[in-house]
Amino acid sequence: MNVEGKPTRTIWVAADGLGVDIIDQTRLPHEFAVARLDTLEDAEQAIRDMWVRGAPLIGATAAYGMALAVRADASDRRLDEAYRRLVATRPTAINLRWALDDMLAALRPLPPVMRPAAAYRQAARIADDDVAINAAIGENGLAVIRRLWKERQAAGADRLNLLTHCNAGWLATVDWGTALAPVYKAQLAGIPVHVWVDETRPRNQGASLTARELNWQGVPHTVIVDNAGGHLMQHGLVDLCIVGTDRTTASGDVCNKIGTYLKALAAKDNGVPFYVALPGPTIDWTIDDGIKAIPIEERNPSEVTHLAGRADDGRVTAVQLTPDGSPAINYGFDVTPARLVTGLITERGVCPASRDGLLSLYPERRPDA
Repeated sequence: MNVEGKPTRTIWVAADGLGVDIIDQTRLPHEFAVARLDTLEDAEQAIRDMWVRGAPLIGATAAYGMALAVRADASDRRLDEAYRRLVATRPTAINLRWALDDMLAALRPLPPVMRPAAAYRQAARIADDDVAINAAIGENGLAVIRRLWKERQAAGADRLNLLTHCNAGWLATVDWGTALAPVYKAQLAGIPVHVWVDETRPRNQGASLTARELNWQGVPHTVIVDNAGGHLMQHGLVDLCIVGTDRTTASGDVCNKIGTYLKALAAKDNGVPFYVALPGPTIDWTIDDGIKAIPIEERNPSEVTHLAGRADDGRVTAVQLTPDGSPAINYGFDVTPARLVTGLITERGVCPASRDGLLSLYPERRPDA
């Protein structure tokens, strides 16, 4: 997608063919900065400290982290150590484990001398596949948007209003995004879309990242506080909700950034379609009950008590929001039950949020397949 008009991915191999370059998303929206990863430890830090974030991009970064590890030491011991350390960086996003399993399966049978080159090739394939998957999600989501736009046009509307939560655009993936891929496809198709952007406290991925990339891409949007979504829906100002997900269960429960569940409840109460866009690797076929089985990451309370922003003099600084001595807790995600989800938009099509719905698109996952 575009950064000041220049096509850009979120992760790529550096010019020397050894290091890996990423967009340091902790510097956005006020500064575009590229960070270089040279070691396993660099990749760990980039994932854990959210230089990169979003389930698909976390997976791609972990794959390149494995490549960086075996470039330095291609032994079985180092391979296992890299897997163990990377899989522990973020507990909720299932793409992380999927990508590492894929890398391990490709590298384990090879003699150590062949592993470094093979690791870079495999990581590049994972990244390229993510781009293709997300483009397909965009096309399938575009069909949903087209149908709704025809209905709204017939009612006299001059634009289609979508609401999204957190950041599930190209900054959360290698390119295109998941929830925002249909928005970008709609823009290219000439459909007048407007996006309500939840700020998404406490890290403000909506206000800082979604708004940033929509701005770069020229998509009309408006940033709102997290608690405004229900009000907008009550007054007919939201035609469609689309969010992403870090893990979806085999039964269609959806784990996404904290606050997603509340948006789904408001959408259900107001008759607003609530869709979730996801790539196949985000489905965890081993669990059914997301509320009971998905581990919910608890992040540093300082993300709640402090806020970073740009001061009037141009300096980016952090300020404390809460009184001294007031504790905070910082749950990173919540689970939206399948009953609140209108449909799941995947690279293979759109289906109901249910086991039968998912199996209709992924029949190879049937027990008798």
